[in-house]
Amino acid sequence: MKKRMKNKLLLPFAIITIALIYSCDTNSSDEKEYVGNWVEMSDYEGVRRSDAVAFSIGTKGYVGTGFDGDIRLNDFWEYDSERDSWLQVADFPGTAREGASAFSADNKGYVCLGYDGNNKLNDLYEFNPATNTWSQKTDFPGSARYGAISMTLNDKGYVGSGYDGNCLKDFWQYDPLTDTWTQKTSIGGGKRQDAVAFTLNGKGYVCTGIDNGSYETDFLEYDPDTDLWNKKKGIGDVTDESYDDDYSTIVGINKVAFAIGGKAYIATGTYGSMILDVWEWDPTTDLWELKTKFEGSSRTEAVSFIIGDRAFVTTGKNSSYYFDDLWEFKPFDEYNEYD
Repeated sequence: MKKRMKNKLLLPFAIITIALIYSCDTNSSDEKEYVGNWVEMSDYEGVRRSDAVAFSIGTKGYVGTGFDGDIRLNDFWEYDSERDSWLQVADFPGTAREGASAFSADNKGYVCLGYDGNNKLNDLYEFNPATNTWSQKTDFPGSARYGAISMTLNDKGYVGSGYDGNCLKDFWQYDPLTDTWTQKTSIGGGKRQDAVAFTLNGKGYVCTGIDNGSYETDFLEYDPDTDLWNKKKGIGDVTDESYDDDYSTIVGINKVAFAIGGKAYIATGTYGSMILDVWEWDPTTDLWELKTKFEGSSRTEAVSFIIGDRAFVTTGKNSSYYFDDLWEFKPFDEYNEYD
């Protein structure tokens, strides 16, 4: 049974816009039975935006910076998962920006890199939720850039790839205890910008992205103990028999990725057109499966964050329309179009 997407009519005159959004979606056939449910939560309380950053600390998620179609932003908001409510916290003190990178470590959040409309950036700021304060830390030692990946392993931050005028594949570790950066082994596959990264079972993973107009199709695993990269099965040939189009919709740019319940998920973004597919990766088999559809409006440049075993996706854009809705993904629940 084909699922209906849970969209809100955001503007009285948006019927034509929404129709255009749907016409660009990649759709599978009616025979596909999906597993996994998206539940709409309390809207992000900041202005609609795309290309923001997100991280989580304890039971709270944090979302800020980005671009609203007119200006770059520096406001920041805290999401309380227990209350399903938002609270504005101290503004990000650096230059307002989009395309930045973020991670959390040692109960603090970090934001670095990005683009302010004129300059690529390489600064780093730390957020302390206990005091609701930001402090500037040691600049990222690689080239100033945007569209980089970031992740956390063993309470250390990792940042790499991105675009500084050329696509990159260098990889750096940040130690919050010493406020120092260390260059690590470069990402094992292709150069890329606007890729995704996630962590699972103590290892980091990187895939998707674009380099010189070509979409990357490799899938790479990083072991922080050995500082080595291992190639997993590529994502370029992963398709689902229910599709009319014989290509992988894991491939693309500006997607979101997260890992919960022992498996990883990639959703949203673009690959020529907007993608609604949600793919699940099982580390025990190194296989991908088309799991379900994202049930909000199709979008690119959204953000995701994890609180415990709960995953959330918010913000993003489709053409000139920007979003502020928040969705929680429940990978093992049956689809329910009314929640």
